[in-house]
Amino acid sequence: MGPVIYSLEECVRYLNQSMVISYPTEAIFGLGCDPNSKVAVTHLLSLKKRSIQKGLILIAANYDQLIPWVADEKLSYDQKSLMFSKWPGPVTWILPARSTTPYWLTGRFSTLAVRVSNHPSVINLCMAYGAPLVSTSANISSFPPCRHASEVLSHFGNDFPVCAGETGGLQRPSEIRNILTGECIR
Repeated sequence: MGPVIYSLEECVRYLNQSMVISYPTEAIFGLGCDPNSKVAVTHLLSLKKRSIQKGLILIAANYDQLIPWVADEKLSYDQKSLMFSKWPGPVTWILPARSTTPYWLTGRFSTLAVRVSNHPSVINLCMAYGAPLVSTSANISSFPPCRHASEVLSHFGNDFPVCAGETGGLQRPSEIRNILTGECIR
């Protein structure tokens, strides 16, 4: 018997209940949840065995979804031009966070990692949910990320639903760049 795969509507229902889901991204399956739910983020970090200090990525269907968390007014015209030249797509930017952005997203930083995806499953999920999602690789820290729904289930069991869809086929996880320093982190 293959993995149990959940529809977009079912996954949105789980997100609304502060639960963690898994979903396909550009290269791998991600774990995601409501970024405003400390309960959901804490559960996600526990599943991954990841420190809250590291911070997390938010993934969105469009930049407007990220405005509540990102200090957009601190970005220059040139910084925005560079950022939008890579979006939508598999580039994660580290941007200044708003002072109201919860510490469970930023970790020990005053910045937040964000991505506007071009992956249809991510776009559909974020649009149906009406907000960005926490996005971190579906794996336990220090283990390789899951590229198939069956791997997610073998690593985590049925701890959360796996959303229908396939990864975008990229071999490497998204590039991570700091908009403030120009540094390429991954």
